Amino acid sequence: MTTQPLATATTATSPVLRVPPADPAVAAAYFGASLAFHADVSDVAAALASDGDPGFVLLDSRSTASWDQGHVPGAVHLPTALIAGQARELLDPAVPVVTYCWGPGCNGATRAAYALAQLGYQVKEMLGGFEYWVREGFEFETWQGRERRTADPLTAPDESDDCGC
Repeated sequence: MTTQPLATATTATSPVLRVPPADPAVAAAYFGASLAFHADVSDVAAALASDGDPGFVLLDSRSTASWDQGHVPGAVHLPTALIAGQARELLDPAVPVVTYCWGPGCNGATRAAYALAQLGYQVKEMLGGFEYWVREGFEFETWQGRERRTADPLTAPDESDDCGC
């Protein structure tokens, strides 16, 4: 009588492992590609806070009303619907663009990145959007001036600028 190894029995019953993980080389290619398309809020904030040129332009793709409600300092405002007609006036095609919109429940940054890529721009999307920018405690601007909220402990570590990711 043969018995199955414990890992195989666990794999068969685990909803996580019903579909087994990808081969490590395939996983490395997939996750590497994901990093080529995405940046997180804390990395964007660190790049913008460093001395000198961050190497990219940050683009807010939301409406004017949304922009007025709050936006990342230094971002360029260009709603997605206006990208085809105005990107060349506002953005240097030689400089990568990082797009953002409201947050994880909104695909506006994805649509903006797609429109820019179709125009020949190198582009990434900032995961979390404006929502996570504010939730992580970074400064933002409104029509009334600059503001900062206390970081949400579910999105950023207490009393630290580095999440260790």
